[in-house]
Amino acid sequence: MSEIDLQQVGEIITQAKILANKYRQLTGRPLGITGEVAEYEAARLLHLRLSPVRQAGYDAIHEEVGIIRRVQIKGRCLLTGAKLGQRLGRIDLNQEWDEVLLVLLDEDLDPISIYRAQRPAVEAALLAPGSKARNERGALSVSKFKAISQLVWSRT
Repeated sequence: MSEIDLQQVGEIITQAKILANKYRQLTGRPLGITGEVAEYEAARLLHLRLSPVRQAGYDAIHEEVGIIRRVQIKGRCLLTGAKLGQRLGRIDLNQEWDEVLLVLLDEDLDPISIYRAQRPAVEAALLAPGSKARNERGALSVSKFKAISQLVWSRT
C-alpha cells in the first residue's frame, strides 16, 4: 500500500469536522469521528506515518534516529460541561505496540494537547489491582493516562 497523503486527508478531515459540529448542534450527539481526527492530528503534528487500515495493535509508526515505534492513538473530545472521569478506548495488551498517544480535542475537534505513554507504564496501570473497567476492559481514565504519560504537544 502506498503512503497516505496527509494533505488530502487533512482536507477531508476539515470538512468532516464541520459536518460533525453541525450534527452535534442538531442532535446533541457526536458523529463518531473522534478516532479518525485524533489519528490525523497526531500524524500531522508529530510527523508519524499512518498504518494501513485495520492494522492490528497500532495506528501509526514513529521513526526517529533509525528507531521504529508502533503507536496506538486514542482520542477524546472534551466538551464544556462534560462529566469528569472520561475513559480512553480499549488498550489491548495482547497486541503489538510500543507506545500510546492520547490526543485531546476541543468542541470543534481541534487538538488541545497530545500525551505519550510508553508500553511499560501503560501495562503497569492496566494491570494494577482495582478498577474492573481498567483491568478487564483495558480502559484507562484520561486523568490516569495523563499521570503516567508526558505532554509531547500543546497548542498553547
